[in-house]
Amino acid sequence: MGNPGKLERPMPERNQGKYVLRLYVTGTTNRSILAISNLKKICEEYLEGKYDLEVIDLYKNPGLAKGNQIIAAPTLIKKLPLPFRRIIGDMSNKEKVLLGLDMREVKEK
Repeated sequence: MGNPGKLERPMPERNQGKYVLRLYVTGTTNRSILAISNLKKICEEYLEGKYDLEVIDLYKNPGLAKGNQIIAAPTLIKKLPLPFRRIIGDMSNKEKVLLGLDMREVKEK
């Protein structure tokens, strides 16, 4: 005679060590497309299966720029794991991106 509400098991730590990233871009400009492409390559190489990436177009959601203190685009925000980081640019400087993600020592090529 168990209580059905007590049968819940704790969820596995799915988000443990997972990177939560938001990339703010301005439309489909060359710089925006380059930033998305560069960041996806870096994430697949260094964070395969361990990241959530949300791309936010500031042309479609202009209010998010002020609310999230975005002063330039493209801007990458690393929400998790802490510490919070902000990286501005087209993500073409892999070392700068890895440094911003606190991953400069994880994998070297």
